[in-house]
Amino acid sequence: MTLHLIKLCVGADSLADLRGWMAARMAEAKRRRAPLRHAHVTRMAPKRAADILDGGSLYWVIKGQIGARQRVVDIEPFIDSDGIGRCRLWLDGAVVALAPRPMRPFQGWRYFEPKSAPPDIDESQPGFADMPEALRRELAGLGLL
Repeated sequence: MTLHLIKLCVGADSLADLRGWMAARMAEAKRRRAPLRHAHVTRMAPKRAADILDGGSLYWVIKGQIGARQRVVDIEPFIDSDGIGRCRLWLDGAVVALAPRPMRPFQGWRYFEPKSAPPDIDESQPGFADMPEALRRELAGLGLL
């Protein structure tokens, strides 16, 4: 059974910010001739990793709204240089925009059932993908989307 994760995207003000940050990290990796893969490091490893790797994504909450997702391609627990257990969530490079949905703040990550996930923008009503992100967020915040 596919399962997703959801996490706050701290520091990003918009989908464009998140995409820009990812692009900058990939450019730095390319400059260093490192593998062009994006990893998000967390403190805890998901116990239901097999369900997440069965087509699951990491859903990003940006400024109080679920706004983007990235497919999880691998989960790698490791011990950092201070001897603390951590986990790398290896993510697909594509950041998929979603129909925004309000989400209250929380700490860490949470499991996220597929039935609760907002649709990708491409699956939404016609013209929705062409709408500026700020307008989509405002309309969603008002409960109109």
